[in-house]
Amino acid sequence: MLLYYSFGKIDNGDKMILYEDILKEENKQDNEILRLKAKAVELPLKEEDLNTLSLIKEYLDNSYDEEAIKKYELRPGVGLAAPQIGVSKKIFGIKVYDENKVLHEYYVINPKIISESVETTYLPTGEGCLSVARDVQGLIFRPKKITVRTHLYNFETKETSKVVLKLKDYLAVVFQHEYDHLQGILFIDRINNEDPFGIPENSSPIKMG
Repeated sequence: MLLYYSFGKIDNGDKMILYEDILKEENKQDNEILRLKAKAVELPLKEEDLNTLSLIKEYLDNSYDEEAIKKYELRPGVGLAAPQIGVSKKIFGIKVYDENKVLHEYYVINPKIISESVETTYLPTGEGCLSVARDVQGLIFRPKKITVRTHLYNFETKETSKVVLKLKDYLAVVFQHEYDHLQGILFIDRINNEDPFGIPENSSPIKMG
């Protein structure tokens, strides 16, 4: 692989991240890294953190480019966290269309979920992950609505801002999936192995438009 694990620096010769470079849970060494709790990022952002954000953004941008997907044999993703590329820091990006086909793009630093709904939601087809190559069956139930306090990086203005986000439904699910990576948690940990398709009374499925 092009990457080695650190608490901040990616040694990849400034090359783009390919699917083969993303850490996979079935690899023992990779899994040990994925299971670590990420460290907070010092602000203002250092060059190495900006590099991490740029690599994440590039992978997500390429995930929406059919030519790039074919050329680089990418597995498209709607989110990517720094631990997945060997950097155990509280950084991730999401680039995703919601149920109404509105695009949301966030580059997240030091997030904290400060409230969540009792009502839960789930993807009827289950969740997937760039760090889980195997087929895993089962539903994952997450709070339908969350409130998040975080810093966001804006690639256009090159500025970092502190914000509070109120997210719901599919966008909330994607955010929580990436947030889990910062805690050393994978979606497969949230499947009830005794009843993988059982649905709680307080849960409703996400319906994509």
